[in-house]
Amino acid sequence: MPSIELDSTLKRTTVEGLGFPLGVYPVEPMTPVAGFYSQFEAADGAEPFLTGGEEAFDDWEAWPDRYMFDVLIDAARLPSLVRAMLTLLPPRVYPILDVLGHDAYREIDPYVAYDPVGLDKIVEAQRVYADWLYEDGLVGFGAMSIEPFIYVFVDEHKIATVRVELEMRERVERLLAAFEVPSVEEIVGSDSAAHEHRSVLYCPPDRPDLFTPEEIVERLRRDWLLQLNVPGATNLDDDGNDLGVTSWRCVVRCIPGDDGPERYAEVFLRADSLDRAEQLATDAAIASPPDTGASQKSGEDAEDESWLEVDPVQCDRVRADDFAAMLAQHGFPQQDGASAQGVVHVVWHGHDDERSREG
Repeated sequence: MPSIELDSTLKRTTVEGLGFPLGVYPVEPMTPVAGFYSQFEAADGAEPFLTGGEEAFDDWEAWPDRYMFDVLIDAARLPSLVRAMLTLLPPRVYPILDVLGHDAYREIDPYVAYDPVGLDKIVEAQRVYADWLYEDGLVGFGAMSIEPFIYVFVDEHKIATVRVELEMRERVERLLAAFEVPSVEEIVGSDSAAHEHRSVLYCPPDRPDLFTPEEIVERLRRDWLLQLNVPGATNLDDDGNDLGVTSWRCVVRCIPGDDGPERYAEVFLRADSLDRAEQLATDAAIASPPDTGASQKSGEDAEDESWLEVDPVQCDRVRADDFAAMLAQHGFPQQDGASAQGVVHVVWHGHDDERSREG
């Protein structure tokens, strides 16, 4: 199993005795204020976790009256504090993952589980991917429960947020007191000044024994039952504008039924929604087996007997110039018909050719 290695060239920024995560740090003079800030929040809906508008999740309950705690502490102490916060949660939880991804029209890829998983899976992920979760400036993670309502999340600035029902307020305050975290009128972290975000992993192409961020996301999606929490039937940017047909780069994981190695199909296509892009990419992977290296326009008549599982693990929208450059990189000429939906080209990766990865 691959492991994680931090980029040894990165240096930790420390200001006024507060160590910042390697992946997010201020780039202008500032005076940080560590501690915790709390406030009461009235009951409201659960819309932040239902942006996909899926009918299957309409019965999620509104968030109750609660207390919110924002916590900023030294980066070296954050993992221990969050592990203690997770003990507030019941045995089964809904994991959450935010990633600053590669989609050209969306800043953050928000993932959430709509089915509960064992809390032990969150704990195990912290053990295996700790450096990435707590140091990388492009990822936030956490979990929540419904009964009782508890929300624990570490954002990309590595500020921890806890939301609990009113009767649990004192328990959280005792936990923070045990870590000697003071109450302050306002926390001041890297997000309060001009700051930089960066990835922290060392993962060169010639080191397949080291995890890439994309590989970690893929594994967490599988282990935490995560789904991309964006509307699947439309094609909107972060401002709500309908983009119509756009170019996409999709990665499809294909697991054979004969115990052979898994393979990845990199599919370049055009589609007017995430749902359509995933379907086109899946059909193309089935219709263009890796031994042919063929490009395929449609997989409607294809047989999928050779694959035990075909799963689109990444679908990112790509601007036109970048799409053309990607095609050229693989030796494919740019084609006409930029407004037409369909698959343009398929490239296979795996143990027999390039390294099996998403990026």
